[in-house]
Parts: sequence; structure tokens; C-alpha cells
Amino acid sequence: MTDLYAVVGDPIAHSKSPLIHRLFAEQTQQDMAYEAIRIDTDDTPFKWAIEDLKNRGYQGLNITVPFKLDAFEYADSLSQRAQTAHAVNTFLFQPDGTTQADNTDGVGLVNDIELNGERPFSGQKVLILGAGGAVQGILEPLLEKQPSLIHIANRTAKRAQVLGDRFETETPITASGWEDIPLQTYDIIINGTSASLEGKLPPISDALIGADSLVYDMMYGTEPTVFMNWASNAHPNCQTMDGLGMLVGQAAEAFFQWRGVRPETASVITEVRRLMQVS
Repeated sequence: MTDLYAVVGDPIAHSKSPLIHRLFAEQTQQDMAYEAIRIDTDDTPFKWAIEDLKNRGYQGLNITVPFKLDAFEYADSLSQRAQTAHAVNTFLFQPDGTTQADNTDGVGLVNDIELNGERPFSGQKVLILGAGGAVQGILEPLLEKQPSLIHIANRTAKRAQVLGDRFETETPITASGWEDIPLQTYDIIINGTSASLEGKLPPISDALIGADSLVYDMMYGTEPTVFMNWASNAHPNCQTMDGLGMLVGQAAEAFFQWRGVRPETASVITEVRRLMQVS
């Protein structure tokens, strides 16, 4: 019997997850189906919708906006990284009826930068822009790679400071508003804001970018984001990446938990990007 999986959210029609998991299943020869399911909470509470999917035989789910906090509260057991992120994007339904939950967003980003970007975090100076839910999910997996320092900058400095203070780590974590970022070049700069979706930039100096910097935008599109273009214009030799690899990477980690086999991601990123260009 074909195993059933899905991604749930609202809206959900735009989701690339069914395509990504189909490519994973073909690559690893897994007998599974994966679909996108919209949960309309005006009609059905989140909890009821999940119970219905469990009763219909689904073995696992991905959860996207706006339900990552609902998923956190619903789960019977949480991974350490889900506890740290206060958000859940992956469910694994156990044979005893309980729900195991994880957050794979951070490991998706870390693996994309380290494997596909060929830039290990160890010993690197890292600047993170933003302090919202997207950034909360990446900090613990990033800290495990032992960068030399992390600076979190946000529109409101207090929110960045509160986020940084949640971690007890040997890696120094500092925080500030946009205007008070320590003026030095950073090895890795990660834009965790959604500014690129609106064609806008965080108000920071391009002097923070070095010739050898890797500049990463967690947003993605059919063309390089405005943030990537800004970095390339400032330093033509710097390396830029968008968040498509993070999307594929977090999916790969969920797939591994469900199926016990870890798919290769680089070819899937290439194929999804190709299909985005022609659609």
C-alpha cells in the first residue's frame, strides 16, 4: 500500500513541497504519495483537521504558515530544535497514535550553506538579519556548527537581544538595531527578513560585505532576489544564494525522518529551479 504524506497550510496552492517530495521519492525509489492540503480554520479547527488526516492513514505531515505554532501546541513530543524554535514544521505519526514533532528549517539552511554552498560555519563570523520565527528556527542548528561569533540585527534591537539571550553557548552572540551593527566584514550574512518579497532591503551598510562573504537570502524567486543583487553590486566576487536550497533541505530532513533514507538535494534544487523558470 502506498504511504500517504502531505503539507498543510493556508494558502497552500503555491507550495513546491509536493514536487520536491515526488522528486525525492523517485530518486530513492519510495512508494509514497504527497499532496498539498488547505486547512480552513473557519470551517475546521487545526486539531480536528490533523486528527482526520491521522484517521485517514497519513503517516506524516509538513506544516507551513500559519500553523507552525498550532503544530507546536498539538504535538505529543517535541525535538530539542522544535522546543528551541517554539515552532513545528514536521509531524511523524507513531503507531501508538501519538504525534512526534520536529523543526527542520534550521538544518535545511545549514546543510544548504555547508553542502551546496561549500561554506562550513565553523570559525566564521555570522551576521543574521531579522529576529522573527524564521530566524528562531535556524539558530540552534547553526550554533552546533561552532561559528566564531553571531550578531543578530533587527528593526527593534530588544527583540534581537531577547532571542540571543535564549541560548547558552560558547559562541558569542550579540544583538543590535540596524544602525548599530558592528562595522566589520562578516563571512556569512543571512537575511531572515521577508523584505525581498516586497522588493525592499534591510537598511544596512554594504561595508559589512567582504570580497569572500557568502550572502544568503532566505527568500527565493525565479530571479536573484533584490538582496542578492545588492550584495553582488557591492562586491561582485562575493557568493550569493537564495532560500530555495533551504526549502529543499528542510524537506530532505523531514523525508529522512519519515523514510529512513536521506535524499540528495543538489539535483532537486536544480530541477525545481528549472521548472520555476518555465512555469
